[in-house]
Parts: sequence; structure tokens; C-alpha cells
Amino acid sequence: MTSSTPEEKSPRRRRARNRHRQHSKWRVALGTFAAVMALVLALPIILFTAAYIVTDVPEPEQLVTKQVSTIYAADDRTELARIVPPEGNRETVSLDKIPHSLQVAVMSAEDREFYSNPGFSISGFTRAVLGKLTGNDAAGGGSTITQQYVKIAVVGNEHSIRRKLRELVVSTKMTREWTKDEILQAYLNTIYFGRNSYGVAAAAQAFFNKPLGELTPAESAVLAASIQRPSQLDPWVNREEAEDRWNYVVDGMVKMGEITQAERDAMVYPEVTDPALNAPYVEAEGTNGLIKNQVVKELARLGIDESEVETKGLRIVTTIDPKVQNSVLAAIENNKPTWDDQIRQAVVSIDPRTGAVKGYYGGQDAEGWDFADGPRPTGSTFKIFGLAAGLQQGIPLTQYFSSAPVTTGSITITNSDGESCGVCSIAQALKMSLNTSFVRLGKSLENGPKDVADMAHALGVARSLPSIPQTLTEPGKNEPYEGIILGQYDSRPFDMAIALGTLANAGVWHQPHFVQRITDADGNVVYEHTPSPGQRRVSANVANSVMYAMAPIAAWSNGNVLAGGRPSAAKTGTVQLGDTGANKDAWMIGATPQLATAVWVGTELNTPLTNSWGGLMYGAGMPATIWKQTMDGALEGEPIETFPEIQPLGYSSPKPAYSDGTGNWGYNYNNGYGGTASTAQATPTEEPVAPADPVPAPAPAVPAVPEAPQEIEILPGVNIPNPLAPPPPPAEVPAE
Repeated sequence: MTSSTPEEKSPRRRRARNRHRQHSKWRVALGTFAAVMALVLALPIILFTAAYIVTDVPEPEQLVTKQVSTIYAADDRTELARIVPPEGNRETVSLDKIPHSLQVAVMSAEDREFYSNPGFSISGFTRAVLGKLTGNDAAGGGSTITQQYVKIAVVGNEHSIRRKLRELVVSTKMTREWTKDEILQAYLNTIYFGRNSYGVAAAAQAFFNKPLGELTPAESAVLAASIQRPSQLDPWVNREEAEDRWNYVVDGMVKMGEITQAERDAMVYPEVTDPALNAPYVEAEGTNGLIKNQVVKELARLGIDESEVETKGLRIVTTIDPKVQNSVLAAIENNKPTWDDQIRQAVVSIDPRTGAVKGYYGGQDAEGWDFADGPRPTGSTFKIFGLAAGLQQGIPLTQYFSSAPVTTGSITITNSDGESCGVCSIAQALKMSLNTSFVRLGKSLENGPKDVADMAHALGVARSLPSIPQTLTEPGKNEPYEGIILGQYDSRPFDMAIALGTLANAGVWHQPHFVQRITDADGNVVYEHTPSPGQRRVSANVANSVMYAMAPIAAWSNGNVLAGGRPSAAKTGTVQLGDTGANKDAWMIGATPQLATAVWVGTELNTPLTNSWGGLMYGAGMPATIWKQTMDGALEGEPIETFPEIQPLGYSSPKPAYSDGTGNWGYNYNNGYGGTASTAQATPTEEPVAPADPVPAPAPAVPAVPEAPQEIEILPGVNIPNPLAPPPPPAEVPAE
């Protein structure tokens, strides 16, 4: 063998040294990584331990406190209503008083390993954290009974990792400091079951109207099944899903040894009581109870559920202005219908510039029917929407229409008491509330009655109501009858105030609202209404023109001019009681730039509506008086504001007016509002004939208004219309 020379050994030594250096670097890197990982793993443990040491777990009696939500007027001082759970709704009972079947049913539904777990679920916690990091709110939580109780009673429901970590720490420590029986007892006395019931004792009454100790295993499973989603899993409103969840619970009760398979097979889903029988206790007087109902509905739309409203000690400041509300109540008090205990009244006042509801009266029964929120036929007040639709299409206030009787289909429409202006402007016809002129205006619209409905909806009249899936139209036809312009269809006083407010605000609509600000028991702001510029629903000139045409009507209506000569825009309306010759609904709506108010007067059972001396009541009577007194009191001391001046519509060629074939034309003496124009500008194709001397001619080919529907037999003093029949025809709606 030959030995290697030093020169030959040198490269080998260099390669060996390089390999050694590389191995050393890897060892250092691996050591550093191991140290970092150890620190990463140790840090949560260190932090958890530190948090565990400093965290105190309160006693059960410290956690169950009475939480009352209070509703205030806009001044944040005047209390309108208080909302608390019903008396006994959170009765604390010891675990030995709670049926064992109910204890097991709740564990089957929410935490089948309750007695063996350390107070938390690692897998559930991991899913919740990953969901929060990835923005996947559907990732779920898998919270144990202990975690649920801690969330409700200690850490709150904030959606954050920090809150989840605190929940984990408290749950772990609570499991060490409390017995499992103490945790289960506290949970069963605190958890929300729906129907305004907190705790098992209240839930037994709310769902089955029986004492807690009398619950059967099947009934226990119903209560346990509701915990996951109390409102959505109430069998009264969602039987299918509630029963699916019930089956899951009772199957778990078999696995947990509470019932046998044979007992389970024999089980029948039990019936529950009507939830309306377990209404929450509300301290409110008179119409304040109805305001409370409106507030609660609005809170639900804002995403604040019933459990928060009834247990979190919310301070709810509304838009109700004490000055306006006191004026409303004083007007109602001053106009008590002592001669007829069936007469009811409703008043809604809204700030046109913000949509804030300033005054509200729907009746004296705090838990009764809300007449301000109930649909009724609107009579001639609806003519303002037909006028707005005409203005939008270029028919000016100076357009002339005949006021002679007009035939549509098989019905001849006339005016109340034979009122007539001959041939006059549509502005004059609005002032005199002439039905015939407005029917002719409706026929002049491009799409006829549908344009009236579309305009009313645009201005704020509800498109659907709980009792009317599609308003202002015929069911299944998507088309209203021509009587819509005379107030044939039902709308609420609330709707009329909203739509009038849009017109009073130069055509800009604001979301109507009752809630201004909400704070929790700790003073934290939960919600605050944000002012907005609103939405333009019709041109300013059209809206202002409608207000201009409505300006003389308050004085025309028995001299109900506002105090100090304050300008206003108003309209009355009256609805007949079938063909009895009596009236059943009377309206007055009117606004200034600061306040829009709608007033309705009617009867609860559709009996004849009379005044104090036994005569027929019209909109220009009690409704107009209530309106004036409300507005005068609400606006006392406020600056006098006027509506903007109107401008010519700017149409060089006025739209042709409708001819009914009898020579009774509507025609236009000018193409704007300023000055006069010659009759050469009028567009009829033949010379108008005075209404007193009509020329007989066939009726035009227009959609016919159906004949008056047959009604149920009229008993003495009572008229109940057939609910399946179409609305009454326009001939039943008199003018003022």
C-alpha cells in the first residue's frame, strides 16, 4: 500500500471540517427551535396559571340579580315603561326539588359528560378560537354547562377570543371551587328557556302551566330541547324543528340510563300551552304600553333579542317628546266621546326632518289593540297621493276637471251631499274634497290606480302588514281598483303620518323610529341612532306643490287654523259604513315643516260614528279638533316656519286630460303655477261642456270598479263586513 501525502490528506480534512460545521449549525438551529417551541407551549400555561390565580369566582347568589329594562322619553328622565320578567319567573329552587329526569334531559341536550369533564371542552374551545380567527361564526363552540353558566352570569356574551379565554379560566376554577351539583343547580335556575322564562321553575309554568315537580320525562325533554335556540325551538311556532331536537334529547336520556328504550318508544311528544298566556310583566299605563310594544319590535329589528331586553337592565331612550306627547294626551282628554263608548282614537306625530316619532297614541289599554298601528280605510286623505302622482306626470295644480257625476263600469260616483264646483282646478277639488274630480284625475294617470299605489308606497305607506301581505291592491291581481284614490284600501295612522312627513320634508323620506339610544346596566352604549340625509322619494317641487294645495284646508275644515296663524298643510277624510248612510272612519292629517300628525277616529266594532248631538261625524269634526289641539300644544313657542315656494312644473305641453266620453273634460288653463294662460293652451280635442248639461255617450274602455260587495247581515247598530269580500267601492267614500 502506498501512504497518502499531506497534500493528498488536506482536501479530506477540509471536507470533514465542513461537515462538522454544518452539523453544528443544525444542532444550534434545532436547539433554538426547541427552546422557542417550549416557550410557545409554556407561555399559555404561564398566562393561564397567572389568570387562574388572580381570578375570583363569585357565589351563585351574587350572580342572579333582577335586571329591569326601562323605557324613557327623549328627555332621558320621563319614564314611559319598565320591562321585567313575570313575578316568579326566576324563582330559585334547590337541586333536590328539580326532577331528576329534567336534570338528565338538560345534560343530554347540552353536556352529556358534565359530571366527568373539567368544566370546559378542549375541542369546543379550539373550534371557537379557530372560528374567531378565520371569521367563521358558524364554527360552533361546544360549550359545556359550566361554560354556558359562566358566559351568562360572569363574563358576558361579547364575541372575542379574550372573552372566550376568560370563560375558560373561570369555568376551570369554578369546577375546582364549586361542586358539580352547585354548578348544575345555578345553571338550571339561570338559563333562558324562551317565553320570558328564566330557570326551570318558570319554564314549567310557561310551557305546561304546572309546578316543576309534576313534569314528566317527556315534558322535561321539551324544556331541555329549547335551550339551544329558545325563540326558534318553541313548539308553538316551530313544531317540526322542536320535535327533532326533542328526539335527540330523549335518545340521549336512554344512553344516560334515565329511561329505558321501551319507555322511550312509548313516549309521545307532549302538547304545550299558548305562549300568549305567559306575557312579561310590564309596568306601563295607558298608551305607554303600546309605545313599549313599538319599542320592543324595533329592538328586535336592531338585533337586540328578547332575553337581553328583559334581563340586561337596558336603559332605552326613545324619540317621544314629552311636550308633543302631553299635547297628544291633552287633545285626547279634551275630546272624550262620552256619548259612545265604542269610539276609539289614534294620533301619530313624526318629525319630518328625522323620522323620529314624537307623539303616539293608539288607545288607553296598555296591553290592548293599538289603533295607531291598525289598518283602516283612509277616505279622502288618500287623494294627496293621487295628486302627487299627477304632479309627477306633469298634471299641474291648475289642471281643470269636471266635478259632475262620473260613471266607471257599473258604478256612478258622486260627491258628498251633491257638492260641486262645476269645472274647477284640481287644487280647488282637493280643497272641496270632490270625489268625481279625483276619479277623473286617476284616469288621467299613465298607469291609472297603480300610479297612486306606487306613489303612496314611495312616500312611506307600508307595502305589507301582518294582516295584509300586499297593501293597496287586490289579492292575486297586483292591481288596485280605481277607488284607491278615494281611500278605498286600508292603511295605518302610522303610515299616513310617515308619508305626510315625507311630503312635508320636500320629498325626502327618513326611516321612522322610536329608539334613540340604548345603554346597558354599566352605562355602555349598546346602540345610538345615527342621523342620515334620508332618501329622496319624489321631487321637491312635487312635494312642495302638494303642501301648497293642502294649505287652505285647515281653515276650510271648520276653521281649524293653527294658533297664531301658523301655516299648515292638511287633509280630511271620511269613510261610509257600507250603504247604511252612516260613517265609520274619520281622519285629519296635517303638517308643518317641523311636525306631521295623523289623527283617526272610528269605532271598535264598525258601528255608526256619530258626534255628540247624534249627527254624522266627519274628518272636519273631532279629528280636526284633536289635530289642531295637538299641533298647537306641540308647537307652542316654536318658530313659525313655512313650506318652500313652488315653481312651475316646466312642461311646455301639458298632458292631455281625461275625458269620460260625456264631454266632462279636465283641462288646463296654464302650464305652470304663475299667471294665467289662454284656453288655446288646453289640450282637449273638443270644446268642454259644462257639467250641468252633459252629453250622453258610452262609457270609456277602462278597468271597471266592481260592484259593492255583499255584506254579512247588518244587526242593529253593528256592521261587520265580509272579510273575504273585496274592499268597498269608491262610491262609499264621501267627500268633506
